[in-house]
Amino acid sequence: MPLRLAPSFREQLADSDRSLVGMWVCSGSPLLAEVAAGSGLDWLLIDMEHSANTLESVLVQLQAVAAYPIAPLVRVPSNDTVAIKQVLDLGAQNLIVPMVSSAEEARTAVAATRYPPEGVRGVGSALARSARWNRVDRYLQESAQHVSLTVQIETAAGVEAAADIAAVDGVDAVFVGPSDLSASMGLLGQQTHPEVTAAVERVFTAVKAAGKAVGVNAFDPTAADAYLAAGADFVAVGADVALLARASEALAARFIAVDAADRASY
Repeated sequence: MPLRLAPSFREQLADSDRSLVGMWVCSGSPLLAEVAAGSGLDWLLIDMEHSANTLESVLVQLQAVAAYPIAPLVRVPSNDTVAIKQVLDLGAQNLIVPMVSSAEEARTAVAATRYPPEGVRGVGSALARSARWNRVDRYLQESAQHVSLTVQIETAAGVEAAADIAAVDGVDAVFVGPSDLSASMGLLGQQTHPEVTAAVERVFTAVKAAGKAVGVNAFDPTAADAYLAAGADFVAVGADVALLARASEALAARFIAVDAADRASY
């Protein structure tokens, strides 16, 4: 009996009557990925751009989260045809491509996800988890139905080109990265600066006018709430490593500070 793949992130966005909330998995740990997968969140972003993730670690994380009702997205390290091909062949159905600042760059990303003649993706379905080693019926002919592509706008140039980027056929969603965007605008580290948030909302308007879904990275809860109110279709609100860092710091502050104060009172 032919195998069925999970619905793509594109389909989940279209079918949802609310914004989808997710988090990053940057640790490279399949155990932490599985812990996060059971959280009740809607999606996970397994990151290859700013983490130590490799093809092998991404594979085991995809396998670890497959048993849970959560959509795994993989951010490839760059808009590179070979990297995209390899991650797709691992079985990733939902990709985020970083640093897309023009329609031409968006078209390059789309072509990398499509088999010829529509694109340039290398054909290796018999060898790959993507088609479950040719156990998914008509995968070669229907692969575009199983893959969703989100491109990431992270520069001032990308903001200006947002309408053209969103209009590219095959781009399913746009994800805004305020960290790099703030740097591009000369406001390094000021992700919630009014000029940065205004630029993010300009992207929202342009992408929605093109009929595409739009999301944003917002670890600050106040910023996340504001972006949800502004119409974000999906929002990333945390990361495994950031959660562990802040929680461990809180433990140190609670117990080491208390212990030191007690000793000082003797």
